[in-house]
Amino acid sequence: MSIVSKVTVPPYGHRQGFVPRKPENFGDGGAFPEIHMAQHPLNMGLNKQQTSNALQLQMDASGKPKFDAIVKQNVKGSKIVYSKFTDLLPIEVREDDPSLQKPSEDDLKEKTEKTRQALEKMIATKVSAALPVQHAERQAPVQYIRYTPSQQGAGFNAGAKQRIIQMVEVQKDPMEPPRFKINKKIPRGPPSPPAPIMHSPTRKVTVKEQQDWKIPPCISNWKNAKGFTIPLDKRLAADGRGLQSTAINENFAKLAEALYTADLKAREAVDMRAKVETTLAKKQKEEKEARLRDLANHARTDRAGIRNADKKDEEGMERDQIRQERHKERQRQSALQRAGPDKRNRPKERDISEQIALGVPNAGASGAQFDARLFNMQSVRIILFKLHKREYYLPFLFKGIGRGFGDDDDYRVYDQPWGSSTTVASQIYKPSKSAKDTLGDTEALITATKRFEPDRGFKGSDRTTTREGPVQFQQTEEEDPFGLSGFLKEARHGVAPTTTTSSSSKRSTQDEREGHGGDKRRKR
Repeated sequence: MSIVSKVTVPPYGHRQGFVPRKPENFGDGGAFPEIHMAQHPLNMGLNKQQTSNALQLQMDASGKPKFDAIVKQNVKGSKIVYSKFTDLLPIEVREDDPSLQKPSEDDLKEKTEKTRQALEKMIATKVSAALPVQHAERQAPVQYIRYTPSQQGAGFNAGAKQRIIQMVEVQKDPMEPPRFKINKKIPRGPPSPPAPIMHSPTRKVTVKEQQDWKIPPCISNWKNAKGFTIPLDKRLAADGRGLQSTAINENFAKLAEALYTADLKAREAVDMRAKVETTLAKKQKEEKEARLRDLANHARTDRAGIRNADKKDEEGMERDQIRQERHKERQRQSALQRAGPDKRNRPKERDISEQIALGVPNAGASGAQFDARLFNMQSVRIILFKLHKREYYLPFLFKGIGRGFGDDDDYRVYDQPWGSSTTVASQIYKPSKSAKDTLGDTEALITATKRFEPDRGFKGSDRTTTREGPVQFQQTEEEDPFGLSGFLKEARHGVAPTTTTSSSSKRSTQDEREGHGGDKRRKR
């Protein structure tokens, strides 16, 4: 069983001294008008707020409670408090982060203007405070405020629905002393909270760590009043040499490497020098043996009476001859390249002297042509000769034994001349007489007369002899054809050249030049 206490409300007229304090004292009713005191039926009108030092639980954006609210209590909002583990982690900085971009020109101008105005205001305030006579401050502009009361009606606000209020700043007396003391010492605010220290979990200390933490006693190197025997290891431990790491300069390694490299190079140089000296000694020995061998051969040949030709001289002459032949061939090829196409297409590229020597005067003759010199021959043999490591193929004509080659004491290889001048020259330089030729006798009659013969011929010419070949000219050899030696001699001795010359001397000089030029042209 439970006992329930029932609160009875005294009836009307008997409520003197009754104080209703609980909602039950009102009996589901209102306040008692005859009781003059503060009554709160149903707890109406009571102040429910209670003072407490407990912080309200706050949540972050992710819905988790903010446990760092205790640390940030009574701290300005501009102060940064690091209270999370994420504050210790490095922040990934991106290049496109807008917070790291440089401000624009407009932002710079705006910030600069605000800074300038703030500095001017601070300076003006300090300057004006230091002046003995201060000027009256400029009043703020008048402000007009439209006021509309919440209670509308004829009994409120003199029946007006709205009012215009003029706000004017109170005029300040510049000579008025300060009303308040501003040099009162104000206690400083709370310092910044300490940085969070992240401790590693506790672990058992090892023996090595205990030994590392053991500090040896200080032992003096100069004083030992008690006369103790201190071992060297204790002195070194007290000195602290073992705790210092010895740093060796890297130049020692470079020096050692350089010395090792220099030693290797020196050894290689000595070996190479020894090899070169051995090679030179061997070469000198071989040259000496070859010289002695040549001397012995010369002495042996001199004693036997045999004289051998010097191989070096013969080889040099042979090389010079080959060099000259190649030089002539190159000159001939260059001359043919400079010549016209008619000379290039000439058969066998032979000039008239070569055709005469070869006996080929009539190149346009038809029919088969044979060399008559080879008709009565038995055989033609080509013999190979080897001279100074070179091979030469030379053709030789041999007669049979029945025909007879020649006399035994005859050393001539050819039995007739190479080119017959009577046949070749007569065909080229003399016209052939035939039945159709009507100018043969006429030419003979013309040449028989002395009409075209000069009274006095050239010096050294002989017209009695008949010419059987081409005209050959010989150029007179003169030491100074242009008179340079005489001109230099006159210039050296200072003899003035004659300005006037006779017509005969000029003519003779011109004739001589023309004669020399003609000789040169004919020779070409």
